[in-house]
Amino acid sequence: MNDPALALAAAARPLPRAGGVMPRVLVLGGGGALGARVVERLLAGRRCQAVGVWTVQPLRTALRGLEPLAETDFARFHPDTAVVVFDRARHANGREAAFGHPQPADLPALAMQLRQVGVTSLVVVVPHAPGLLPQALKAGLATLDEGAVAALGFAHLVFMRSAQAGAAASAAAGPAPARLASWLIGQLHWMVPQGDQPVRSDTVARVAARLAVALPQAAPGTRVLPPEVLWAAAQQPQADALVDDWLAGRPLSAVNARRRW
Repeated sequence: MNDPALALAAAARPLPRAGGVMPRVLVLGGGGALGARVVERLLAGRRCQAVGVWTVQPLRTALRGLEPLAETDFARFHPDTAVVVFDRARHANGREAAFGHPQPADLPALAMQLRQVGVTSLVVVVPHAPGLLPQALKAGLATLDEGAVAALGFAHLVFMRSAQAGAAASAAAGPAPARLASWLIGQLHWMVPQGDQPVRSDTVARVAARLAVALPQAAPGTRVLPPEVLWAAAQQPQADALVDDWLAGRPLSAVNARRRW
């Protein structure tokens, strides 16, 4: 994991005395920068019975509550909640190679497999800064088959979808003038105030982890988390109440209109 402080907090913090049963969460895509943060947040929160992470190579870990799982071990883990994280792979060391990396085109088949092993709540996390992704991943996200996943009958389904993903992929795959315009607009990232830039990966991870814990207790349905909720979460040290209000359909007083240049 990336942050030693979060890992230490996970080991030292007592289990919460929650009224409901704590979920067993399976994370697919835990090796990238965003996926690793999601796993860290789930462990640090101590609100899960166990956190499983999809691996394609043997992985040894000393973190309490974390279970590396090959694809054939999903059913044995008995997950009721899953988080699928789409992110670019990292190459800092060989450890990341041990994690499975889901691809957008595989989401319907992967979601069907998760339903077959007992998952009833699914969170699909799209990268917070799609403009920085490899072209193949951007194109895959632009054609993500959300309808096929929703038709599988998950009791709870949330897509954390970036509003920039489709537009960025379409422009990058278009004619030369469109690609040039997209590149020029991308350079303005450095001129835009921080409050108007895409939120940091830690904010996305905090919201995704809270969704994984709170979603089973929410009203059933398929939801799309708007970017405005992520932006509001970035302005707060704790986003749990904001996520809970959004799931319950309550007004979100902290969500203000974002300035646009």
